[in-house]
Amino acid sequence: MLDSNKDSLKLEAMKRIVAMIARGKNASDLFPAVVKNVACKNIEVKKLVYVYLVRYAEEQQDLALLSISTFQRGLKDPNQLIRASALRVLSSIRVTIIVPIMMLAIKEAASDMSPYVRKTAAHAIPKLYSLDPEQKDCLIEVIEKLLADKTTLVAGSVVMAFEEVCPERIDLIHKNYRKLCNLLIDVEEWGQVVIINMLTRYARTQFLNPNMNEDKEEKEKKKTEATAVVKRKPYVMDPDHRLLLRNTKPLLQSRNAAVVMAVAQLYFHLAPKAEVGVIAKALVRLMRSHSEVQYVVLQNVATMSIKRRGMFEPYLKSFYIRSTDPTQIKVLKLEVLTNLANETNISTILREFQTYIKSNDKDFVAATIQAIGRCATNIGEVRDTCLNGLVQLLSNRDELVVAESVVVIKKLLQMQPEQHSDIIKHMAKLTDNIQVPMARASILWLIGEYCEHVPKIAPDVLRKMAKTFTNEEDIVKLQIINLAAKLYLTNSKQTKLLTQYVLNLAKYDQNYDIRDRARFIRQLIVPTDKSGALSKYAKKLFLALKPAPVLESPFKDRDHFQLGSLSHLLNAKAGGYQVLPDWPEAAPDPSVRNVEVKESVPEWTKCSSREKRKEKKADKPFYSDSEGESGPTESADSDTASGSESGSGSEESGSGSESEESNEESESASEEDEEEEGKKKKKNVEKIKARKPVFATICKPAWLNMQFLLNPLPVSVLQTIIPSGNLKTYELLHRITGEGLSVEYCFSRQPFSPDPHMVAVKIQFTNSATSEAKSLHMEDAKLQSGMRIKEFPEIEVLPAGETLSVVMGIDFCDSTQAANFQLCTHTRKFFVSIQPPVGELMMPIFMTENEFKKEQGQLMGMNEITEKLTLEEKCQGEHAVVQRVTTAANLSRVPCGSDKECRFAGKTVTSGSLVLVSVVTKEDGAAQLTVNCEKMVIGTMLVKDILQALTQ
Repeated sequence: MLDSNKDSLKLEAMKRIVAMIARGKNASDLFPAVVKNVACKNIEVKKLVYVYLVRYAEEQQDLALLSISTFQRGLKDPNQLIRASALRVLSSIRVTIIVPIMMLAIKEAASDMSPYVRKTAAHAIPKLYSLDPEQKDCLIEVIEKLLADKTTLVAGSVVMAFEEVCPERIDLIHKNYRKLCNLLIDVEEWGQVVIINMLTRYARTQFLNPNMNEDKEEKEKKKTEATAVVKRKPYVMDPDHRLLLRNTKPLLQSRNAAVVMAVAQLYFHLAPKAEVGVIAKALVRLMRSHSEVQYVVLQNVATMSIKRRGMFEPYLKSFYIRSTDPTQIKVLKLEVLTNLANETNISTILREFQTYIKSNDKDFVAATIQAIGRCATNIGEVRDTCLNGLVQLLSNRDELVVAESVVVIKKLLQMQPEQHSDIIKHMAKLTDNIQVPMARASILWLIGEYCEHVPKIAPDVLRKMAKTFTNEEDIVKLQIINLAAKLYLTNSKQTKLLTQYVLNLAKYDQNYDIRDRARFIRQLIVPTDKSGALSKYAKKLFLALKPAPVLESPFKDRDHFQLGSLSHLLNAKAGGYQVLPDWPEAAPDPSVRNVEVKESVPEWTKCSSREKRKEKKADKPFYSDSEGESGPTESADSDTASGSESGSGSEESGSGSESEESNEESESASEEDEEEEGKKKKKNVEKIKARKPVFATICKPAWLNMQFLLNPLPVSVLQTIIPSGNLKTYELLHRITGEGLSVEYCFSRQPFSPDPHMVAVKIQFTNSATSEAKSLHMEDAKLQSGMRIKEFPEIEVLPAGETLSVVMGIDFCDSTQAANFQLCTHTRKFFVSIQPPVGELMMPIFMTENEFKKEQGQLMGMNEITEKLTLEEKCQGEHAVVQRVTTAANLSRVPCGSDKECRFAGKTVTSGSLVLVSVVTKEDGAAQLTVNCEKMVIGTMLVKDILQALTQ
């Protein structure tokens, strides 16, 4: 259909191909056939061809380069969509050698009459910058020009280019600041987010802190400087600062969650405290209506509620936890509730927490207990109440609840230990029942730290711990040693022998940390002739007063990151993050934002009459080879394009399209001058043929010149490049056995073009000998029944020190039996064999989620194998599971609605038998592997290999 002469068939073919791409199927094999139609005159076909090329130009750069002249002609097409698509494809070819062409194309598109093309030029700027950073100065000039654009379509895109290329050039924003503020309400939503984030950082460098007079530091300074003659001037907000706040406030009602979040962070970082409250209602509404953004909203609310608690107090009930909330949402709501807790509402919040403790979600219960501890720390009036409630939890049947309670109680007791000796005694009795290592260690630390408050119980606890020392976890053993040392120093009569016994056990422990701790403590507390000077200070070292822990929110001090950014989410500076500047001490000069008001006429409207436009066509643009084929050009750099005959430039800049529907009048007008223009075109074509191509002088390599680009090679000459990946390499012949010739092979996971039922095997020869190897070939293949082999072409000469790769095909008949053959040189023959892992006998196939479920339902019973396994810590993430499964087997990922399940699909190369794999993970590291396969032998072997990959 693509090779047809009918545009209708080509259009239908392109629709099907684009539909394939939309479904996630790989259509890269069709690139040569599609790229031939880039010069098609049918507008609809050309649009779809450009859509395809944008997707695959980066992967198929060599073929895309062959059509670069067509893209150049597309840059001058009358249709704005074609011009924009041509520029998009051109900027997608990631080859340094065409940087000059891309640069000129972007400059010309930046002056295009269509705002859509100018927007595309702004999108191309970061692509060119990443390809060649040395073009930064030229690109800044283009950005400066586009920043002056008054259309809302371009604003967001050029600000994004500014952020990517030159965010430090704040001077470029000065004259455009007020324009951006006024255009903001009409910019498309993606552009609004980008502009708001940029203006947030801009305002922090250009305006004074609106809360400067309300800060505590400022109040203290005023008290100390009461005798000063000169008083600090009252703060007056800059009108431009107020303009930004006023114009962004309506966007809190936006339907786009990202826009609301962007405005919220702007107000938090820039607005006076009295005005920040307006964002609370918007954020609560956003949290209720957009469940998919709840996590990010709560992250920001948790940070805001630490410093601006009052703004969220009226919405306290909005943060109550529902049983249907995911665990991560529950934990964040707990953070917000804890931050909002005060003397007035603490009783309500604690009653809510009592309900949460009964939940079946253990992680959530643990977080609730920690939240109770924080409330007790922050509000002294309820400390005893919280402590008693936590002590009651020590009798809970759930071991994890008890363990978390012990850890929190330990932190609370450090604040007032002398008042709670009964609680310490009660916790000492729990050592017989609690088995969680962290909880046992916390109890032992408490008893050791406050052994003087429980002098009768502490020695008995040490006696019990000495009995079970060898069976305890390392963290518990360390605390037993510490307990023994403290008791030895305070009550040596009762515990001297016990301490020596524990230290002797620790001396021979398998863990070197425990052995070292025991040696150190023995020398420190048991004085001998060889004891060092530190032994005198043993009591001061072990029995020193410890500062009480501070239970703080993990969101404290996160506000130095810009809210809503990835760095704020991770609480660590991410790559590419732009630091939120500090407020200036003195206000910068506001006059830099003053702009002279004058009517600016776009370049493309300066020349309105047809006669003047014809006169200016004498200066040809860079892309001269397309002259005479695509009609009149519209390059604003050379003033060759203009508005309509009536001079209404604003109308053209609004539509920007010159399609058949919008250009009927101009077509009728152009018919009158057709003969006259035809004569001029002939003369121009002759001049162009005689002119030396500019591109030939730019492209230095001989293989890439204008003649090469205008006369593409036949497709048969172009070789398929196998992408390099982390493919496992196997040794076929060792260099010692091979007398200097070493041979390795790997399964390239690429289709073997001569026979799709064969597995492609890449063989690499390395000649380490001092003499050349000749006549490298294979003979006498000994194969099992049904197996076939496609020999690699003979290598006539392999010079010394050289390496060469070839590809051969083997049909293993869906079995892991080895293919045996002789590897021959001109002097020797070596018997070698290639045996494939079961995962290399497959090829990936694309499936939708519904197709996967349907096929899996048909391969039940005898065709299904299920295994349960425990994932290692480093393999518990979704990314790690996918990586290991696809490394073990040549399968493709299948979309899945659940983030706890990974699905894969493929089929065997020879018989095409279906292979389906599913890995379902749980939070505790447990997982279930299910393999459905039409051939049970393959399924059994595959399960073994995947299990090994996931558990090693």
